[in-house]
Amino acid sequence: MYVGRFIVVAPDRAAYRVSSRSFPNRQVVDRDGTLTVAPTADAPATDNPYISYNCLRTTADGEAAVVGNGTQVDPIVEKLEAGYPARDALAETLLALDYEKDDYDTPRIAGVVGAESYVGIVRRDALLVHAVEEPTLVATYEKDRPEAVDLETTDPAEMARELYEFDLEHPVCAAAVAETDDGFTTDFYNGPQA
Repeated sequence: MYVGRFIVVAPDRAAYRVSSRSFPNRQVVDRDGTLTVAPTADAPATDNPYISYNCLRTTADGEAAVVGNGTQVDPIVEKLEAGYPARDALAETLLALDYEKDDYDTPRIAGVVGAESYVGIVRRDALLVHAVEEPTLVATYEKDRPEAVDLETTDPAEMARELYEFDLEHPVCAAAVAETDDGFTTDFYNGPQA
């Protein structure tokens, strides 16, 4: 089954996977602690604004982490840093940015991990924000309502690989974050090396 991009958010960890039929030449790169989806060196040139974006950031105070499939990650982090409750930061940003205005009306998905953890999606027909108490998946297509899912590991490197290997079509790359006693740790997996 092809579900497009998806996130899994739990109370103490989260992960994001890029799945793509149209733009598979992408990878996650670490840019000073912010994980960014970016084209690989061999990717064809494109002016598509939805190809490169920050997919995982933590707040400056280390109190929360945000994952998502687009430019909504940055304003959610900024709202959290300004003191917004997690639910409000997620809902207001998703509502303001709305779904992507591409050929597929791609939903925006995002999640917040911290004192309160939430997962959200804005589709053409709905805005859903769901408090998480167990690992919860939401995807851009097919699985576009929050649903419980198994996420076995809590180590970010292993979690990124586990998400990459979920039995869903067209994996490209994955990123993950976990809360520790010292704040958040992140990692990513760009698939098996050729």
